[in-house]
Amino acid sequence: MSLDKIVIVDYGMGNTNSIKKQIEKTTKSVIISSKIDDILTATKLILPGVGHFQTAMSNLKSNHLIDPLNKAVLELKTPILGICLGMQLMTNHSEEGNVDGLSWVDGNIKYFDFKNNSHYKRPHMGWNQMKHHKRSSLLNNIGEEEEYYFVHSYYMISNDSNDILCSTEYEIEFTSAFEKNNIFGVQFHPEKSHSAGEQMIKNFILL
Repeated sequence: MSLDKIVIVDYGMGNTNSIKKQIEKTTKSVIISSKIDDILTATKLILPGVGHFQTAMSNLKSNHLIDPLNKAVLELKTPILGICLGMQLMTNHSEEGNVDGLSWVDGNIKYFDFKNNSHYKRPHMGWNQMKHHKRSSLLNNIGEEEEYYFVHSYYMISNDSNDILCSTEYEIEFTSAFEKNNIFGVQFHPEKSHSAGEQMIKNFILL
């Protein structure tokens, strides 16, 4: 683990410190940074996110992070994990602000529009399970009975079923985790999801 350089991308939209503390349970080789050189020399990247999609994309642009992220992820093939809004930013487009994302994964972000408003509320907040769609090292030693902590009013619809790692039911079925080559995303907060979330972060570090 001494050669690891895990970089949590700081663009002003994520709960970076809680993610860093969770990673430090496995390795101390983790930093929070917005420096281009750190992104390009990372062995693993974490893209966190809490807040508004349009603001997040604006922050990435104003901090000149989109080009280095594209190079690291698409050219250097650095493994990256998107968390919550960070996952959504990896898709084509979001209804939240009607703005395009990074387009690393073929999917779109939709607003929860429930038929049964008395039972289903926005945001989708609290504990829920995930259905596993394929094998993945990210899911090592994690069963389908585990629950994860969600907080979101927008959800992902994947346009390529091959990318779907897990799905979750909240009136409708949405993509709650995806995997495309070196690109991973989870809608929930693993840093708040107790032992299952801790195991998932450890699995990502050990990829």
